[in-house]
Amino acid sequence: MSSKEDGVTQKRNYGEDEDDVGANIQRLESCLDEPMDSVICEVVNSMPSPLPAKHYDPDTTEPISGSLGTLEELLSWKRSEANPFNVAVVPRAPREPPLGHCKLRTLVSHDMMGGYLDDRFVQGSSAENPYAFYHWQYIDIFNYFTHHLVTIPPAVWTNAAHRHGVIVIGTFITEWNDGAAVCEAFLKDEESYRAVADKLVQICLCYGFDGWLVNIENILSEAAVQNVPLFLRYLTDQIHERCQMPDSLVIWYDSVIQTGELKWQNELNQSNRMFFDACDGFFTNYNWTEENLANMKGLLGQDRQADVYVGVDVFARGNVVGGMFETNKALEVIRRHNFSVAIFAPGWVYESSEDKSEFRKNQDKFWALLSDYLCIRRLASPLPFCSSFCQGFGKAVYWRGQQKTTKSWFNLNAQEIQPLYSHLDLGGQGWVRSRGCPGDAWNGGCSLLLDGFIPASHTTPVCAKIFSLHVPLAPKSLVTLIYKASAEVSISLEMKTTEARQCTHVDVQDVNLSTISLKVLDDGHQLLNQLCGNWNPEGWTVRCSQLELHGCILREIRVQIQRIGEPRDTEFSCRVGEIMVLDETSLQVPPQRIRGLCIDDVVWLRGAGSSPEPTSLCLYLNATLRWDYQTRLVWHYRVYWRRLRGPDPRIPAGQLSLVGLAYSNLFRVTELAVPEPPTLLELVVEPVMRVGLPVPEELWGRRRFSYRK
Repeated sequence: MSSKEDGVTQKRNYGEDEDDVGANIQRLESCLDEPMDSVICEVVNSMPSPLPAKHYDPDTTEPISGSLGTLEELLSWKRSEANPFNVAVVPRAPREPPLGHCKLRTLVSHDMMGGYLDDRFVQGSSAENPYAFYHWQYIDIFNYFTHHLVTIPPAVWTNAAHRHGVIVIGTFITEWNDGAAVCEAFLKDEESYRAVADKLVQICLCYGFDGWLVNIENILSEAAVQNVPLFLRYLTDQIHERCQMPDSLVIWYDSVIQTGELKWQNELNQSNRMFFDACDGFFTNYNWTEENLANMKGLLGQDRQADVYVGVDVFARGNVVGGMFETNKALEVIRRHNFSVAIFAPGWVYESSEDKSEFRKNQDKFWALLSDYLCIRRLASPLPFCSSFCQGFGKAVYWRGQQKTTKSWFNLNAQEIQPLYSHLDLGGQGWVRSRGCPGDAWNGGCSLLLDGFIPASHTTPVCAKIFSLHVPLAPKSLVTLIYKASAEVSISLEMKTTEARQCTHVDVQDVNLSTISLKVLDDGHQLLNQLCGNWNPEGWTVRCSQLELHGCILREIRVQIQRIGEPRDTEFSCRVGEIMVLDETSLQVPPQRIRGLCIDDVVWLRGAGSSPEPTSLCLYLNATLRWDYQTRLVWHYRVYWRRLRGPDPRIPAGQLSLVGLAYSNLFRVTELAVPEPPTLLELVVEPVMRVGLPVPEELWGRRRFSYRK
């Protein structure tokens, strides 16, 4: 195909719905520019929801994530018809070292019970004991895997992974006879495989993830198999060219070979190298032996060895090395041969346990066993650095030490930057352990619990490493530590830094570190008041320190535990609620005003109310709210409503009532019980900042909403 024809193909594939997208953007901009005091008017109707069931729960209109099941769905996909709620909003944080400098990489392929479980609810669910992943510092790539043709990662996973600098890839899979038919259709010629690749690239760009695992597990004809490397090369080139972030990836799974036979090799060899040479990586099947690893080393030498991910099935299906709580045995062999690893279905720790409340314990045990064979990656984002250790689920929601709700919840959008979870032996039967604990928290659903035993013979302070980082510090930084500790110990922070000029991608792991002493601010200090506002910690200790350094990189944050009094055997516990490191100048930035508040996609539903003996069906409002607000210091948004005027004029206007929390500039109000028409409501959006005083009400987003019969 000539370059001119290439250009025509590109225009057709990438521009086919540009007019629709442009029209949608224009409508949104027009809505956002409307005055805040304008009123939106609606007529209550009993029409069924017009929203697509693949993007919204048909019973509640809650936004949900999902997949594409057929080739026709994929080829007809349009960005203008995409799910706006499944677009990831967290940009991938930089890491040190970047993927290209990592010689021993770790990929996790998340395959659980068919996929799209509680994680499909974009705004969260009330799951009692959900599965979540929070050992992000150990992995480089996260693959969301199902057996649907096109598996689009739920935005909650992409947001959580990107917050930790982890690459996220979806899955394109064909299987069995149906899969063979799909392959014969899209691999029949150049135009067909380019059309599929172009759609995969568009989906990746639209939803904000980073690439694809390609898994062809069915027999291919001679003509089709010859086009597979061309399809992979085109897909890989387009992903690299069009993705704005580095390290976008296309990885091939060990399945068919160059003859078109479905014949798992359990290694990279001459029968499947043609596929590896056309993309970014190779994910081996799971039934390998040490001989297979030796064969691959002989084939590759030092060339692209890091791009070979040796598969490990945690369920230990088939004739495999390790698996389950012996998965570390497989990693020991793989790392001995200097290969990357692909850990398949680590959700085994959740699925295999009848008591789901033991999930945290089992997950921490599993990753602790692997930790000797995993490399710790360092976040390299600019300040601010903040974490309240929330894992994205809990039994309650806390805000600044106060419990706000008492029901179970699950929303990975709320997951904070995760610490290192570890168990350290001190000698003489002494130990210190770090783990997530939902019993109490400063913000979110859990805090970091440090507990342990200090023997009388251990006379020096105990240090628990909480974070390994590569964060450039400001000339003037503020550091806050919020904690609750047992009376037997005192708590402080220890920070280790290095000079920025010492750090390069080559030797960044081996730099000299300096321990920084922190100057704690007095309770009445102006900066402390500005930083903390009117916090009422209820048993929490808030300690704020000032740091003045030039040209330094923050490399480690440790919590130092010191026994109080004479040496004696001492049991202790310390609940760390939050750690923040801020550029002092960020406190000088005034809050912004929310621009616009649009209300779209209104659906009215009737249902039973909360009264034990309802005499009539309640009226429920469902609607999408959109607004514009940009600042890196927003933690989330609170969405409220109140009645301004109802059918009975004698009833005064109501107080603001919380509807829910939003983690982007988009929120779906669902099943909100409202008064009968005619009524005038107000919907309100409050930006909640990570630090400082609350945003003044005059800067919140507001929109009046009137409805009648």
